[in-house]
Amino acid sequence: MQEGKQLIQKFTKRWQLKRGLESVLYGLGAGLCAGFISGNILTAILVFLAVTGIALLIIRPWNIGVEASSKYIDDHLQTAEYSSSLLLAAPIELSSIAQLQEQKIRHRLVTENNTLQPKTGLKRAAMVSGALLLIGLGVSQFLNFNGNTNNETIPEKERIVFQSADSIAPSYIPPALLDQKVIIRYPQYTGLPTQTTSTMNLRVVEGSRLVWKLNFDGAVSDVQIEGLGEEVIMDVSKSTTTNHSNFTKAFLPQSSGYYNFRFSDTLGANYASEIYAIEVFKDKAPTVDIKDISQFTSFDFDDNKEFTFAAEIADDYGISSAEIIATVSKGSGESVKFREEKLAFDQSVQVGGKLARLTKRMQLDQLKMEVGDELYFYVAVSDQKTPRPNITRSETYFAVIKDTVSDGFFVEGTMGADLMPDYFRSQRQLIIDTEKLIKDRPTLTIKEFKSRSNELGYDQKALRLKYGQFMGDEADSGIAVTPEISVEDVDPDDPTAGYRHDHDTENEHNLVDEHHEEEEGGEEEEKSPLEDYVHNHDDPEESTLFTESLRGKLKQAMAEMWDAELYLRLATPKESLPYQYKALKLIQEIKNSARIYVHRIGFDPPPIKEEKRLTGDLSEIKTSYTRDDIAEEDRHAMMRESISRLELNITRGGGITNEAKSIFAKAGEELARIAINEPARHLKTLQQLKWLTEEKVQDISVLRAVQKGLLQALPATKPAPRTTKQYRGSLEKIFMKELQANDG
Repeated sequence: MQEGKQLIQKFTKRWQLKRGLESVLYGLGAGLCAGFISGNILTAILVFLAVTGIALLIIRPWNIGVEASSKYIDDHLQTAEYSSSLLLAAPIELSSIAQLQEQKIRHRLVTENNTLQPKTGLKRAAMVSGALLLIGLGVSQFLNFNGNTNNETIPEKERIVFQSADSIAPSYIPPALLDQKVIIRYPQYTGLPTQTTSTMNLRVVEGSRLVWKLNFDGAVSDVQIEGLGEEVIMDVSKSTTTNHSNFTKAFLPQSSGYYNFRFSDTLGANYASEIYAIEVFKDKAPTVDIKDISQFTSFDFDDNKEFTFAAEIADDYGISSAEIIATVSKGSGESVKFREEKLAFDQSVQVGGKLARLTKRMQLDQLKMEVGDELYFYVAVSDQKTPRPNITRSETYFAVIKDTVSDGFFVEGTMGADLMPDYFRSQRQLIIDTEKLIKDRPTLTIKEFKSRSNELGYDQKALRLKYGQFMGDEADSGIAVTPEISVEDVDPDDPTAGYRHDHDTENEHNLVDEHHEEEEGGEEEEKSPLEDYVHNHDDPEESTLFTESLRGKLKQAMAEMWDAELYLRLATPKESLPYQYKALKLIQEIKNSARIYVHRIGFDPPPIKEEKRLTGDLSEIKTSYTRDDIAEEDRHAMMRESISRLELNITRGGGITNEAKSIFAKAGEELARIAINEPARHLKTLQQLKWLTEEKVQDISVLRAVQKGLLQALPATKPAPRTTKQYRGSLEKIFMKELQANDG
């Protein structure tokens, strides 16, 4: 009984092993196909493991058990007589007839078990694996053939052309360049796909990784990339089946610059390519534009203290975050306190999005703002640049809850009362509103523009009248009334009479008589004992809280406000701005003049003894005089020297000396610094200048072209101040001599 059960278990294991081998065949074919196509063994192993695992999950050989094997034996082996299940039962469970049948079937399975083959898909798996292998070989050969002939499809202007860098060109054919390409891997945060191009002039975003790949037909010793700040040697991988040499190099450019390729063959000959440019541009910072809100918003205590605004955000490679930085100020003076909070928009920011319109409903009550508190906020936006993102912040916007009740208080200083009310800052706000009106003028209608300008003129008048209260002006205008001039004293033939103080007129004696009458009347009237202590409101010059110096500045400021109001009323706010700035400057000087906290003490020198005055010994006192000539460093000295050397070669002919080559090489470094900003303009001159450092003889046309390019690249010379000597003839000298004699 035990022997029969072992026979069925052996068949089961053989069945499971073949189904597992079927999965391996699928994975092996897929792995070999991927390996031939990619040329990378790691890729082949990963594909083999992945496909094998998927096939095992589909086939599931572990699900095959002894019951399934017994059923398969009964279906495919006639001698089993559908009784193989008896081999799995215990002897005590079988009857005598069943035991006899079990012995009969067991003896038959011992002889026929090896002839019975389980049902598998090994043939189909082998065929699929072979087909995948053939596909991989075919695609690999096609890619190699296409890579060998790819240079024929490259445009002529993009093809790398190598020329001999030695003075004597070799007589044999140098190795040919079969394929050229650059793989540009942009930073991951940009979301740009990897780009492959045959163009060697590159323009990439900062942080991109470049991989050059060159394929030569022939034996090449080494390939170098010059001009990247250091000598970069490309990595070589030679083909075992062909005489091809593949060179690869990865590089991370930090700044814009120029480079070229140079290779050496096995016989020591050197070859150099043309110069190519790498332009590295920086990731632009995000932009933010605030809409639907004015820069200054104020609320009364009973108002609904909330407002809504929108922020339009854009970035070239994706937005990372956007938040509102809000600062609440409480109190005033030295007791002011600030609280900063970071607020989120009502909508969530989609990370990676290039455009976004976000809104925010600001509720001042939720910010625990009270009467007199001020809110300053701006929007800060950052992009996805790594490792350090670009951050942009908008302009600052203001929201204030008006404080209609203010308590007066006394301060120390030169004034007994605090004369600096809150509206001393309103002139600055008028300037801001006027500048905003000028900026918004193209978008406003004529009627709306004049209306807003007239409203600003009214605000300017209100501010001037408030300042007039501190000058003691009781009238609405704030300007004292000019006394009328008698008509009898006016000359009808003189249009300016009556408007000037003329001491040459006949009315002068009347003024003198009045002066004498005032003196005589003054002796008779008694002087009031309270005159020096009474604050006379009828005289604007006496009814003021300011000192004489402050009074003059404030009167001048009010005069500037008059002119500012005039131009605002005439709807010409641009002409009003200079007067507003002058008024603001005067008001600021008035504020600063009240901030005197320390008594000013002058210096009281000791008395001078007259008998010792001017008797000191000055023999050891010497005057020190030094002169330093600081010459500005010429950053283009080698370029100017190269122009002179080229002129000698053009006029006299002959080869280029080693000294001239050294000068040309340094001139190329100076030109490269200039050409970074304009690569297309100076690239040809830079290329020709490099060839001059490598060859002894050049055509005169090339020398002239290099000289012209250097002259165009040189910056304009700054004019130096100098004295010009004027030429004077003999006749002019005699004339000047006679003039000097007559003057004497």
